[in-house]
Amino acid sequence: MEVQLHQLRYFVAVAEVRHFTQAADVVGITQPSLSKQIHALETGLGAPLFERVRGNIALTAAGEVLLPLAKRILADVETATREVQELVGLRRGRVRLGATPSLATALAPPVLRRFRDAHPAVDLRVEEGGSQDLVRDLLRGDLDLALIIMPAHGADPGLHTEEILRESLVVASLDEVPGTSPAGDLRVTDLRGQPLVMFREGYDLRDATLQACREAGFEPTLSVDGGEMDAVLSFVEAGLGVALVPGIVVARRPVIRVTRLAPPGVRRTIAVARRRDVVPTHAGRELRRILMDYVHTAIESDGLPPGVEPR
Repeated sequence: MEVQLHQLRYFVAVAEVRHFTQAADVVGITQPSLSKQIHALETGLGAPLFERVRGNIALTAAGEVLLPLAKRILADVETATREVQELVGLRRGRVRLGATPSLATALAPPVLRRFRDAHPAVDLRVEEGGSQDLVRDLLRGDLDLALIIMPAHGADPGLHTEEILRESLVVASLDEVPGTSPAGDLRVTDLRGQPLVMFREGYDLRDATLQACREAGFEPTLSVDGGEMDAVLSFVEAGLGVALVPGIVVARRPVIRVTRLAPPGVRRTIAVARRRDVVPTHAGRELRRILMDYVHTAIESDGLPPGVEPR
């Protein structure tokens, strides 16, 4: 029996939500129709794909094998469809860019302006989030390209990454932090005992802060835990604590006091990432080209945002 693409879509939907009725709502068909198609797929493959365990839906061994293959097939079909549609003029293309909050604020706007000026008909979508969230979305096929912070242990093997810039972290506070030197900088050890405003799980800034403190020999004292970028900066402005943030995000927050970290400081590597097993669309390749042109021009003209430097 020939496997149908719509059967794979239904299978992936059930595998992701682990509920037949909810999956039917996601794909826009009735639950009986979805169940019938899943049964037909299982019959064609000669193996059950789901089983009920204590009232919950779980993948069988065959289902576990099929899931990544089905996702890859569907992603490839979507990419091929977009490529053909772009070539024959049915649609001018779509590109989905992800960026961390600091890069969405400082690096993405001029790049997107150039892209929009050159390609006004392309459907341009932007998602802001922590690097871990963006990597997850890239691997799921929900993004075409993302500006991420490279983790210390290296990028996910499922991604193709290009390191392009470095970003420096500073101490953001309402008042002067005890321990500030006459030169106007702080050591990470000076943050021992200081109340820290911490980012939520999924933000690489959370990992960077924890790692810096632990390498300096102490566990941080948390004042507020779990904020997004705007919330963290607002908590700092309210005097709830200090935070390690990229220098570029506090440029327009005059209430916040910015203190440099003494050498070697805390620096992070900025990379542009895409999924390794998916061929980029025309629009995705063009966005990457404009991004790299902007970076090279900014480096040559000393026009990088504050706190960002060449790799």
